[in-house]
Amino acid sequence: MDSIRIAIVGVGNCASSLLQGIEYYRGRDEADAAGLMHWDLCGYRPSDISVVAAFDIDARKVGKDVSEAIFSPPNCTTAFCPGMPETGVTVRMGRVLDGFPEHMQGYREETRFVLADEKEPSREEIVRALEDSSAEMLLNYLPVGSEEAARFYAGCALEAGIGLINNMPVFIASDPAWAERFRARGLPVIGDDVKAQLGATITHRVLADLFRRRGVKLDRTYQLNTGGNTDFLTMLNRDRLASKRTSKTEAVQSVLDAPLDDENIHIGPSDYVCWQKDNKVCFLRMEGRLFGDVPMQIDLRLSVEDSPNSAGIVIDAIRCCRVALDRGIGGALVSPSAYFMKHPPVQVRDDDAFRMTEEFIRGARND
Repeated sequence: MDSIRIAIVGVGNCASSLLQGIEYYRGRDEADAAGLMHWDLCGYRPSDISVVAAFDIDARKVGKDVSEAIFSPPNCTTAFCPGMPETGVTVRMGRVLDGFPEHMQGYREETRFVLADEKEPSREEIVRALEDSSAEMLLNYLPVGSEEAARFYAGCALEAGIGLINNMPVFIASDPAWAERFRARGLPVIGDDVKAQLGATITHRVLADLFRRRGVKLDRTYQLNTGGNTDFLTMLNRDRLASKRTSKTEAVQSVLDAPLDDENIHIGPSDYVCWQKDNKVCFLRMEGRLFGDVPMQIDLRLSVEDSPNSAGIVIDAIRCCRVALDRGIGGALVSPSAYFMKHPPVQVRDDDAFRMTEEFIRGARND
């Protein structure tokens, strides 16, 4: 098969895990490929993915080969494939817009963004760079709260004639107006806000669905998350959290027969703990009533390395996006988005999302 050529905006921890994973699985066989939902997806394997363009605004990444930039501060995720070969792709200066949270400046340099003094490119220059790279899709890994920047790069993808995978909580694929723009261009878009392979949101959804299936009335629940990466540092500014809270809360509410009142559900990032680095800890509580209205509770603590957890999903989203390009399918990909993302265009239960995605892969569905 031809290689799948990706461009990345935001060369942070998630991009690091993804690119390490592409190299990590190279040369392995299916029997030695733990951590993947699909080894072969319509003929595409993880090693068929290659990065051809990358954008960032951090001084320690701009101008470096991508293979070096993914290990540069403030990245702090696990280096499970440290011997990365050079890609020949240099990280370009991107547009700043609202992608540089000012409140970070009171923290140590190794934990926060350091703005590069390079000249910001114009929209035309970014579009031209995407076109010249022959990228087939753009992966958005911008910081939480980068509403303006996310829409800017979505527009660049449209102008360059490439697909989009929106891994962060700004609503593009789930916005009918944006979805229609991609459909009109015959370009696929998957989003919004990546749902980790086995993280807080998917665990919460599965348990909420279990309550429903077993006839247990869920009365109230919370999900509190702590971490020490730049995502959690960014989210200390509560003004940047509106879309993130909406995304995570709707992901859980959507599997219930009737949504909980706002005062009975709280889901969202809680605090930044520097020494946790890319480790994310979720504290989840669910209170319900069994037969005879007898009360019951679940308290769960989940600890995961945040960025590899997302890469296990994105590596399939990339291949589904390429399959859509191969088949001439444009617009929001409802099925992969429902399975891979927290805030898809259409929320469905995970069993249904899995089935729909498998049907999409087999060619039995066009969305």
